[in-house]
Amino acid sequence: MIDKTKTLYSMKKKLAIIRADSSQLSLINKAKEMGIETHCFAWDKEGFTDCKDIADYFHPISILEKELILEKCKEIKIDGVTSICSDTAVPTVAYVAQGMGLIGNRYEDMLILRSKYKARQTFFKNGMNSPRFAIAQEDVDLSGFKYPLIVKPVDRCGSDGAIKVEKEDDLQEAILRSKEISFSKEVLIEEFITGLEASVDSISWNGEHHVMVIKEREMIIENDCPVKMAGHYPFDLPVHIQNKIIEETQKALNSINFKNGASNTEFRIANDGTVIVLEVNPRMAGEKSHILMKLHNGYDVLKGVIDVALGQFEKPVFTQKKYSGVYYCRKNTENIRQAIENKEKDPDIVDAVLYMEEEKHLGRIGYFIYQSEQKKRWN
Repeated sequence: MIDKTKTLYSMKKKLAIIRADSSQLSLINKAKEMGIETHCFAWDKEGFTDCKDIADYFHPISILEKELILEKCKEIKIDGVTSICSDTAVPTVAYVAQGMGLIGNRYEDMLILRSKYKARQTFFKNGMNSPRFAIAQEDVDLSGFKYPLIVKPVDRCGSDGAIKVEKEDDLQEAILRSKEISFSKEVLIEEFITGLEASVDSISWNGEHHVMVIKEREMIIENDCPVKMAGHYPFDLPVHIQNKIIEETQKALNSINFKNGASNTEFRIANDGTVIVLEVNPRMAGEKSHILMKLHNGYDVLKGVIDVALGQFEKPVFTQKKYSGVYYCRKNTENIRQAIENKEKDPDIVDAVLYMEEEKHLGRIGYFIYQSEQKKRWN
């Protein structure tokens, strides 16, 4: 007699997910909702295995052990490999996809993006507007640089280790602070560009880049470090600026040979209107981006990421146009705390959280997410 359960199980598509911490939870749940068998790979140590019991299978292999992961994926006969919100996982995802002939990006190209310095060099060679930059070393020549500067590790994501330096006397201390958290102990120095900050969420398929949204980023400086205060979908910019950002996004992705998957490209819009590329993150934006995206235009980017990996992607369809956003509560933003505590009184707030003391993340006390007919301001 045929075991129908076993037959059905074997017919499921198999998705390898590189990492198993909390950042992958939404991706795993979406894959399971789609009827896909999930295989998570991660170091079997506390803090790295939040999804260990949620994925269908957990394989205790560090995400840096790309050869072992590839070997296991061949044994499993996976149909696709992906990860979200993790720069560290990107090269391994590419390595496995390339080694199995699956949809992905070239391993060598994704290695370049592990270094902000090498990525800067690539943008410069391709004629893109970029801040003046240099790698920190004993004989570095900064004679043409104008303060303030930004000092950051070449291989950390987001604003980790980024320090704003107002004067030369503070430069060496900032370099040492950034160097401490750099995996490679390399530090990038670049001019700080005054202006508005924007980022672009895109999804690519066979080298065709679909811009899903241009979003506004509100940043503040705390203890010399830039931190994210809020994000809004979409960014209300003049049409010619939007068109330039889209053009530069496509140019940036092409310059690094990014072909498949979600990406997040960051820009600064200088006071004179010049669009300057800051960096390309070759993976889906983190935190609450997939929630905000769906609230804004109705698109399920998690499904899109999975569909790309499995070779079944379809061009994004946007079913609505609303404003959405997130505000992070910090020590000096008690007005946002009040909005969180009184969330029932505001129908635009769709989710709001105040953390327990031990749950605080990146200095945040909590956050709230909104959806509205217009951008909400809390100043």
